[in-house]
Amino acid sequence: EGVNELIDMILLTAEVEGFKANPNRTAVGTVIESELDKGRGPLATLLVQNGTLKTGDILVVGDTHGRVRTMTDDLGRRLETAPPSSAVVITGLSDVPQAGDAFMVFDNETEARQVSEQRTHRTWQEERGVSKAMSLDEMFANAQEGDIKELRIIIKGDTHGSIEALKSSLENINVDGAKIEILRASVGTITETDVTLAAASGAIIIGFNVRPMSAVREIANEKGVEIRLYNIIYKTLEDIELAMKGMLDPEYKEIIPGQAVVRETFKISK
Repeated sequence: EGVNELIDMILLTAEVEGFKANPNRTAVGTVIESELDKGRGPLATLLVQNGTLKTGDILVVGDTHGRVRTMTDDLGRRLETAPPSSAVVITGLSDVPQAGDAFMVFDNETEARQVSEQRTHRTWQEERGVSKAMSLDEMFANAQEGDIKELRIIIKGDTHGSIEALKSSLENINVDGAKIEILRASVGTITETDVTLAAASGAIIIGFNVRPMSAVREIANEKGVEIRLYNIIYKTLEDIELAMKGMLDPEYKEIIPGQAVVRETFKISK
């Protein structure tokens, strides 16, 4: 209900305010959504706000960069150009950007990579801390003693939508004497970089529908970083809230006897 009225009001506002864009300049815009696709790699849905985006353009998107390899519209049709006000899904980025990140087109890949690396380094510097890693069990013990504590969390998930839902829900947990700080929330599997950040900042890592490789697990064990894996949001919230209240049940550890890697798949008809 009200969609037609909303569209009419948007068009009226655009006309009165004189909103215009130049299709003959390099493209700039914003990330609407992002995810890590198993077959195509990092995907980003971009809203072109000015200029025209073309296949082959070199982009810097937030902390990541890349070249537009493919571009599709909302119906899945392949596009070569996207004028102002277009929303397109692109492939070719080096990593998954965050929703809300701005993007812009660069003339050469070397410059784009340098800008991306500088932004990544700046983000890393901002995220770094100096405290010791804390587990949920330690949070539980501190809550029982009545200490005011801060639980730092790094979230990794399969889609940006699920990460945003989990992040928002965690930030809304209200427990006297304890608070939550989300250091990083991003799409993709748990990496050694996440473990290093957790160790430096005293955080725990929550994996939502993602799993770390065995090598990353070993590094986490060496550095005393706790990794918690979930596939249900309310179970995640329940564990965190109980830890903050000092009521956490005994931890059940997942024991993995082995790990397999799919080297190749073969399709056999009939």
